[in-house]
This record gives sequence, structure tokens and C-alpha cells, in this order.
Amino acid sequence: MHARTIDSLALDSYQRAARTILANHLVTRTYPDRIALPLLRRWATELREDLAELFGYRLEVTETTARLFPVLDQLDAGRPARTTGDRVFDRRRYAYLALALAALGRAGDQITLSELADQVAAYTERVNGLELAPDRAADRDAFVDAIGWLAARGALTLADGDAGGWASDPEAGEALYDIDRAIVFALFRPPRALQHLQSVTGLLSEAAGGAAETRSPALVSAARRVRRALVEKPVVYADELDEPERSLLAQEKLVTEVEYLTGLRAERRAEGVALIDSSGRLSDVRFPGTGTLAQVALLLAGEIADLVLDIDNPVPRRPRPERPFTDLVAQLDSAIPLTTVFAPLADPLEVFGAQPDSEAEVEEPEIPEFPFLESSWIRDTVKMLTDRYGNTFAAQWQADLTGLTGEVVSLLERLRLVELVDGGLLILPALARYRGAIVTIRTRAESELFLSPTQLDSTTEHRSTEKGSGH
Repeated sequence: MHARTIDSLALDSYQRAARTILANHLVTRTYPDRIALPLLRRWATELREDLAELFGYRLEVTETTARLFPVLDQLDAGRPARTTGDRVFDRRRYAYLALALAALGRAGDQITLSELADQVAAYTERVNGLELAPDRAADRDAFVDAIGWLAARGALTLADGDAGGWASDPEAGEALYDIDRAIVFALFRPPRALQHLQSVTGLLSEAAGGAAETRSPALVSAARRVRRALVEKPVVYADELDEPERSLLAQEKLVTEVEYLTGLRAERRAEGVALIDSSGRLSDVRFPGTGTLAQVALLLAGEIADLVLDIDNPVPRRPRPERPFTDLVAQLDSAIPLTTVFAPLADPLEVFGAQPDSEAEVEEPEIPEFPFLESSWIRDTVKMLTDRYGNTFAAQWQADLTGLTGEVVSLLERLRLVELVDGGLLILPALARYRGAIVTIRTRAESELFLSPTQLDSTTEHRSTEKGSGH
């Protein structure tokens, strides 16, 4: 492992390069910033070998791109693509993105937005249930979001015009883009020909992996899965792993290897391990962070921790519900257009996951239980926080308590601190690290000219109360 032999004065540079490629998978001259690619090119040889040894990942570095090919062990709906405005991609945006990549692969050096939209619209006619109608504003907005995702990574560069103008009025607005073909081809590099897949499981780890992966000893493969989980998940809980992965997670050596490569500190608890990313460069969600949602989430986490850890008033406990992985696989497989599968080279359908040895005695794992809080308590607590600190929140959340509660809970769920279940939340062990957290709330200046919606409502209520009390 090269990270152990690199001079201590250069180790921080190497670890920054490792965090950058693990967080972004694709690095170009401009994405995520202009210093990332030179940094990766400096450490390309060492990184290529360390990433392959520890994770089974393949790294390709060229003059213009650095592309990491990760190995997926399971499907994860918690890390969706996002627009440049941080909106989550929906199915339509994903479809437009994929079809736009296909169109750009056949295009020349430049293309106008309307030409690209026409080509994507033609492709959508071959897919049942999908359409791009440039006369519909919702379709134009979704298409521009997909193009914006490509432009942010340098696959497209705006040469003239304005995509927003086309989205507002395609008859009056237009945009011209330069195409970076190297980045387009680096983006579209699936591990297998998609026309050969009859199931999404064909894209997953050993089911999809290369020959080298399948030839590896079982213990080596298990160690790689654990290391991959450490860098890809906010928290790795031991009860979610199988043997021997659970034993490997408890080993000091394995966790230390990941710490050496990333430069991050691991926080170990009996329930699992979390890499603490104070740099914010490895995670796609920086927490604690700034902004209303992050601050309310931290306040709510503190309130939850105080309640759950109060030994005088124990809260009820429940086991985590079973979430069969095969359900998600079945949903995705049902959407595969089988008419596009190239039957002569199609992979045979396989059941995901290792098959248990029928002769071996399988020990039933103990099912842990977690504190459960009802949804009403969550709503009341967010309302209490809003009443107390609401005048410091962003304007859009001050009058939208329901939306604020939903977004805050979603953020805590993405961080694997809580799990949403019927009627409330299960509190997962990692949330305990935020007990006693001190949050500094910025107060607004008294001289602000305009009242917030919360202030306006409270003022109105106050006046109404005064008027009513007079009768």
C-alpha cells in the first residue's frame, strides 16, 4: 500500500487526491475545480494501485480526465444525481441525461440546444412512456437540468446563447455548445453492454465484476466490500453485514488502511464504524453544516438524543423492518425494455446474492431493537424549534412547517442517523454523537426593514388576541 510509504510532508496531498476521486468518480479540467486534475495526475500511479488493492476499483487517468470505475455491492437510492440548483433528478431527468449522452456520442464538435433536444425527442419515441415535447415547459426544464449536469462536468461548454432563454421560450431563445468528446466517452462507460442485461443485478459487484474479482479469495472480496462500505456510506452498521464482513469491520488493520488512504478519522462504536469527514470533500452531504435545513437537523438531533438517552423516561423500542433488496431489483427490472435486449449475448438471469449452503447450519442473527419516536413528537419538536428560532430560518421555511419537517427528517435519514418507518422514526446509534451539540443561532438585526412570514403571523395573532380580549 503506497499510502504507508509516502513521505509525511506529501501525504496530505496524496490523501486529498484520494478523497477527490472517491467523491467525484469523474474529474476533468474544470470539475470539481481546476486544481483537482493536476493533483490526481501527480499521484496517478500510486492511486491506481491502492484503489485497486483496497477496493477493487479501476482508475483511468488521461491528460484531460480522471475516471474511477467503482464496484457496486448494492443499489443505493440515497445518492441521486442533482441539478446545479441542488434539485434531485427524477426519472425523466435521468432518461434525458442518458439519451443526451447517446446523442452527443454521435455529434460533431458543436451542437445547438434545440438540435440536441430534437435528437433526444426522436430517441424518446422508441421508449414506451417517455416523451420530450419542446412545447411543454416541464419537459424543457427537465431537459435543461440534464444538460446543465453535463455542462457542470465539462462535457458541454456554452459557446453562445442561453439555455435559460430556450427553456423560457424555444422560439426566441437558443444556446450553442462545444462538445468535449473525451469527457462524453469517459462518462458513458458501463461495466457491461447494457443491451446484454436482463436484470439490474448484472451491474453489481461479483455478479457484474471482472474475472479478476471472481477469482479472488472470498476473504479478500469480503474485505473489499467492507472498505467500500466505509467510504461510500455515512455509517456502516455491523448488524447490516454478514459474516465474515462483521468480523472484518471490527479489525483495527482494515479500518486503519482506509484512514491512511483518505486521511479521515474513523469513529468506532460497538454498533459500527463511521469515517468522520470534517473536510467535507468526501461526502456529498456536509453535516453539521450551514443553512436552515442543516441547522434545524442538528437542533432536532440534539433534542432526540436528549430524549432517547434519558434513562428516567425510556422510549419504546422496535426492530428495523425488513426491506427485501429483491423488491427494488424487481421494480427496476420491470422497467427494462426487453425488446432492446440483444438476446444472443444476453446474460442469464441470476438471483442476486450468495446462495446459502444447504448443509451448513445457519445461525439465526439476533434482531436488534431501536428507540422509536412517533411522527407527532417529531412535528411538535420542529414546531417548538421554529417558534424559538424561526426568525433566523430561510424565508421559504418560515411558513412551511410541514415541508421543513419532511426535509429535515430526509436529511437525517440520508446520513443514516434515523430510519423512517410507519408512524414515526427509528433512532439509529450514530445519532448519539450529536448529544449535547451546541448550535450557535445567528440573530437578525433589529433594523431589518421587512417582517418575516412568521413574524407577520405572530403579529397578526397578537393583534387579534388584543382585539378579542377587549370584548
